[in-house]
Amino acid sequence: MTHATPSPLQRPFAIGDRTVGPGHPCYLIAEAGSNHGGSLDTALALVDAAADAGADAVKFQTFQAKRLYAKSAGQSDYLGDERSIFDIIQAMEMPESWLPTLAARAAERGLGFLSTPFHEEAVALLDPFVQAWKIASYELTHHPLLEAVAATGKPVILSTGAATVGEVADAVAVLERAGCAGLVLLQCTASYPAPLGSVNVAALVDLRERFGVSTGLSDHSRDPVVAPMTAAALGAVVVEKHFTLSNRLPGPDNPFAVEPHELARLVKRVRDVETARGSGKKAVDASAIDPAEEELRAFARRTLFTTRPVRAGEGFTRDNVDALRRGKRDAGLPPSALPEVLGCAAARDLPAEAVLTAADVAGYSGR
Repeated sequence: MTHATPSPLQRPFAIGDRTVGPGHPCYLIAEAGSNHGGSLDTALALVDAAADAGADAVKFQTFQAKRLYAKSAGQSDYLGDERSIFDIIQAMEMPESWLPTLAARAAERGLGFLSTPFHEEAVALLDPFVQAWKIASYELTHHPLLEAVAATGKPVILSTGAATVGEVADAVAVLERAGCAGLVLLQCTASYPAPLGSVNVAALVDLRERFGVSTGLSDHSRDPVVAPMTAAALGAVVVEKHFTLSNRLPGPDNPFAVEPHELARLVKRVRDVETARGSGKKAVDASAIDPAEEELRAFARRTLFTTRPVRAGEGFTRDNVDALRRGKRDAGLPPSALPEVLGCAAARDLPAEAVLTAADVAGYSGR
């Protein structure tokens, strides 16, 4: 695939005191969604759980049923709920009056605060409380909403579940035209829970190469670590994961969300991956060798040794010279010098296990 020219939308951006973008730690969003169950105390407990787990941000959702579904939309088969989808969504609405309280608690706990808007009026409502926008997969084709968030001058994190490349391209173009301040596209599988085989984490690389923007993962699988770790290894700048206080709580999102101890495990394992991934640069000279390798680089590298005493003027052969690991001995001629050494003679008497240097080899040129 031809790599896209990096877009201006790829530039890093800040959410609170965290920087999101290439070269920075993966931004980990704990998606509380509607798992508050209509209780402000539960919502605050979710904020605290996200902070305790080490997440970078906590995210809720701001919607009204009347702005999401027609009352005649019917039932959702996958939810297995006899109520209409309109009634289910209406019961999940988060009161607008909670926003200052939740945002303040997030700030107290050192978390970024996000809430996904699902209609244009929610953008104006949320604007005083959020420093970036997270847009859900199903809103990717809702261009008026994309234009509204872009017009605020704040960066956008956009999920791409159930979307085609063409639909993503259209959304990116809309955001760019409307003045979006920065963009991260999230690979996402719109299934709850998503089987691991459907998560397709590597698509974040495809999105990055196609659109020249930073990418990440919104993970709907039930496993707490496999997909997030894979995403981090592939260079994700954002990972989002639904979480709950307990899988036993009622509500459509609670059963597939991870619990607080699993969220903490996710954070740790992603940070472990980042540590192991390192700079991505191989040392260009010995001065850049990682300190962890310095001892064995010297100890286990081979150099030329005599394997028995060699008299001055005696020719070097494989019977009296070998390339051996030197341990704590000084370095001598490298193994690459062996072919030339075998055509030369000893410049002086040498004992067994002498480290050969250029001065020990009559006529050695070092070519």
